[in-house]
Amino acid sequence: MRGSLLPWAAAAAAVCLLGRLMALGTAGTGEALQVHIICFNFETVRVTWNASEPSGENLTFFYTFDSGEAYGQCTHYILRRGLTAGCILDFQDRVLHFSIRNATHALFTHSQWASFYLKPGAPRNLSFQWQQEKVAVTCPGLAHGGLLYEVQLRSNFDAAWQSKEEETCNVHIEGLDAEKCYCLRARVKTMEAAYGPDSYPGDWSEVSCWYGGLPSDLCPDVPFSPGFPRFILICSLVALLTLCLVLLSLWKLGRVRNLLVPTVPDPKSSFSGLFEQHQGNFQEWMKDAQNVAHLPRTGSGGGELDCGPEEALVVQVAKTATALDSLSRSSEEGQPPGGCSQLFRRPPQSGPVVSLGGFEFVMSDGSYVML
Repeated sequence: MRGSLLPWAAAAAAVCLLGRLMALGTAGTGEALQVHIICFNFETVRVTWNASEPSGENLTFFYTFDSGEAYGQCTHYILRRGLTAGCILDFQDRVLHFSIRNATHALFTHSQWASFYLKPGAPRNLSFQWQQEKVAVTCPGLAHGGLLYEVQLRSNFDAAWQSKEEETCNVHIEGLDAEKCYCLRARVKTMEAAYGPDSYPGDWSEVSCWYGGLPSDLCPDVPFSPGFPRFILICSLVALLTLCLVLLSLWKLGRVRNLLVPTVPDPKSSFSGLFEQHQGNFQEWMKDAQNVAHLPRTGSGGGELDCGPEEALVVQVAKTATALDSLSRSSEEGQPPGGCSQLFRRPPQSGPVVSLGGFEFVMSDGSYVML
């Protein structure tokens, strides 16, 4: 049986490499063929070929499992479009020698162990034993060695299958959740050390679903649906957190900027005329603010008089006592121009005092007042 193939790993690899080189070419002058060999579960061997160009004639297949015996013709051909395209043989655990020929000569010859192209069958009679948070999957094992039994499991919240392999059909899976629904499937694989790189994994068994240790027809949720909303939720939370951090950084940056570079108020609104008339000279602006005042004019009855058009008077500072006395006497003899009565007198301040029409002005050198 094939259990004895395990010590032959090096020899098997060399034979497989030789078989591949032979499969890429032709024997003799015939046409190139693409040949595929599959050994189904140590039961049958299927050899198929595809002619490079249909010639309207059938190709014949000759084979033997004993190099000392004569080649015999295939008795079970596979037909495609009315032409032979393969042959099905009964399996023998021996080296298969075969030749594909047309009417005149051989197109392809090859020799190889039939089991090196093994494709195991799907596991049968699977048994599932549930114990709280674990499950044991068992089945009748095949009679040949060099095989692996793979069990895959997926819950209704998983996007991909989870696999576990054992050399016997007794696979235990732990860490399960009793509140979830699980689907399981199994298959048989070959070890490359025993059968080479040209073997095939077996087909999957039917999917079996279980919920709470009891069989279920189908898990309620689609396996791939929970992943997509979860991804969108995570991305939304990350974007929201990033936006909050950016706004917090901007707010902190504004407070730091105000602490390092405080805002200076604009004096234009509080000091009218400081920049328009005096170009920012605060001392000159203060002189005008102290020496010029708007005084109301009242009549003899206490009411406000409607004076005539005001004339611009320029009063120069009198620097001598004579000039001051002259101006004082002239103002006491008559009324102010325009027939206006005495006006409110402002208390004199320090400095030269000028009286004109009932007004008293405190002046400094070189100053003038325009009314």
